[in-house]
Amino acid sequence: MTEGRQISKAVISRLPRYYRYLGELMEEGIERISSNELSVRMKVTASQIRQDLNNFGGFGQQGYGYNVRYLYDEIAKILGIDRQHNLIIIGSGNLGQAIANYTNFQKRGFLIKGMFDIRPEVIGREIRGIRVRSLDELESFLAENEVQIATLTIPKTEAPAVADRLVKAGIKAIWNFAHTDLNVPDDVVVENVHLSENLMRLSYRVCRLQDEREQKERKKAERAHKTEDGRNGKRS
Repeated sequence: MTEGRQISKAVISRLPRYYRYLGELMEEGIERISSNELSVRMKVTASQIRQDLNNFGGFGQQGYGYNVRYLYDEIAKILGIDRQHNLIIIGSGNLGQAIANYTNFQKRGFLIKGMFDIRPEVIGREIRGIRVRSLDELESFLAENEVQIATLTIPKTEAPAVADRLVKAGIKAIWNFAHTDLNVPDDVVVENVHLSENLMRLSYRVCRLQDEREQKERKKAERAHKTEDGRNGKRS
């Protein structure tokens, strides 16, 4: 249904959330759901849900709603997580280890094939059964293994050079946790994860809520003060 059509990034970014909620519905034993019922759970409008899903064919039936299992499977196909994706992790520090130890990735079809580092003291260690290799082995490993995705959990100063090596070795997708933007060819997909930027956006929202509460409290106090002044004036 999407042939020849450009689906917006905003729509694509919402699909994993639909997928997660549908998974929760299946765990609850719910077999079908309307867009209105789903909107209440997800706290988005029913029209937004229908518009998003209509980009891919709709999947719903008038008077019936959505078959939860069917929609779950179809979104998995759209996202490509019905297939296996082999990935490597470059950098075996705390973040790299956390990703390697997160078993849900494998449940979603992401199989970690290898880890790489430049530090002699960590090379040869195993993390959840995955041996940490020297970064010197990167090109030979990629030549011998079918890998689609490379994850970068390394300092930003090292990331551009490593990204260049990955591109030359044929990698077409990079999950970038290094705090820098990568200059790669147009046919290489990069998903940047800037943790500090996410935290700053969270800080902004928290501060706005705090400012709004304080403003309401000031107005409430001002009204109370005016009321008290009015009462005192009448008494006098």
